[in-house]
Amino acid sequence: MRFHGRFFWRYISESRKLFKSTTNFSFPHQIPFFLRSYSSAEVQPQMSTDLLNIMEQRLRVIEHRTTSLNRILNHPEVSPSEYAKANKELRKLSGSLDLINELRAKQKEINGLKSLMAECSEDKDMFNMATEEIGQVIEEERRLQNLLLKSLLPKDDADERDSILEVRAGKNVTVGNGYLLLMFIIFLCFVLSPFSFDFIFFYHFWLGTGGEEASLFAMDIFKMYEKYAHQKGWKFEVVDIAQSDHKGYKEASATIAGSGVFGKLKFESGIHRVQRVPATEKLGRIHTSAVSVAILPQADVVDVQLKNEDLKVDTYRSGGSGGQHANTTNSAVRVTHIPTGIVITIQDERSQHSNKAKALKVLCAKLYELERSRLHSNRSKLRSEQIGSGDRSERIRTYNFPQGRVTDHRVGITYHSIDDVMQGESLDVFIEALLLQEEIDAIATFSASQ
Repeated sequence: MRFHGRFFWRYISESRKLFKSTTNFSFPHQIPFFLRSYSSAEVQPQMSTDLLNIMEQRLRVIEHRTTSLNRILNHPEVSPSEYAKANKELRKLSGSLDLINELRAKQKEINGLKSLMAECSEDKDMFNMATEEIGQVIEEERRLQNLLLKSLLPKDDADERDSILEVRAGKNVTVGNGYLLLMFIIFLCFVLSPFSFDFIFFYHFWLGTGGEEASLFAMDIFKMYEKYAHQKGWKFEVVDIAQSDHKGYKEASATIAGSGVFGKLKFESGIHRVQRVPATEKLGRIHTSAVSVAILPQADVVDVQLKNEDLKVDTYRSGGSGGQHANTTNSAVRVTHIPTGIVITIQDERSQHSNKAKALKVLCAKLYELERSRLHSNRSKLRSEQIGSGDRSERIRTYNFPQGRVTDHRVGITYHSIDDVMQGESLDVFIEALLLQEEIDAIATFSASQ
């Protein structure tokens, strides 16, 4: 695996344990102490002095605020509303406060051991015992500091939500003699102007704007996420699939339910590009196609309120491969949200009510995402530059089948086992790197905010 970019020493160390058995990875023999991967039984990364000072200030604010809230709760004349408000805030701080209390206990223990070492410097056995013990306590202190730092970083409330996956096929372009042919056709358009439209139409069709290869890749991407979801123990439920003539997917959507689904998949939104020789290609030319992926957090009923006057619901006969239930009843549903112009079409179920329920579910997710995007429009510039906006118009990844590699353009990782990625087995290579970069950016923002 090749790593490109400015920050991936950190990624290598964090990922070393996860990927050390994979032959596609090579790791440096020596990794800086503060970048090593860790668990509770291993060496903890040491924070910089500046970051420790910033965190200490935050911890003191939490401790002071907790004292104030306890004072309010114990006041005999506090009003019910003030009591409820203070109690809610105290519960929110309780997780960090427990870690702070553990940290303070460890710091007190360290100070005690330092005093013991100063007093018994001439007693070699006692000094060695104290030295060994203080090393273990310092490691525990660093572990608590890392946990506290993570608890203080800003969190996206949507990270724990279920998700809706949408995949759409784009267009494909043939790579080979196509560009020379294009130049030749342009020349002919000038020379043979009466026939120029015929030539342009021929070339436009030859480029493959129908997108059959893109639809086949859309199916592959959709199934990749389905396999990945099953490996994670998540529930993957197909919402709707619109097939192409070659049994690919022009559009496909699904719901993915499980613990922290959106937080794991949120950076998969964007343009996924493929370069390969399609099964329908007889001359061995490489085609470049694009697939648009959207990962939306699933909205609760309380998040989005749909008004009947804002909805236009149309029903029609569903299309498909035939059978006794196809084209006989108006089971397909098209829901239009008039204020935003969002249109959701579902024909997957035989029941009109089921299709309508699915359509409203997807609509709520889209409206919720619109509101989230508005609220987060002033997100960190650093994150926007290094991770990307998550916009569906942004090219994020290239799947090059002839070379057997997958490259993520946001974090500069190239993984040389494309089959493992398409099976969902090695997708975490990119997902974990993106989440790690998000955490690094959050720490940078945390430091810059002081």
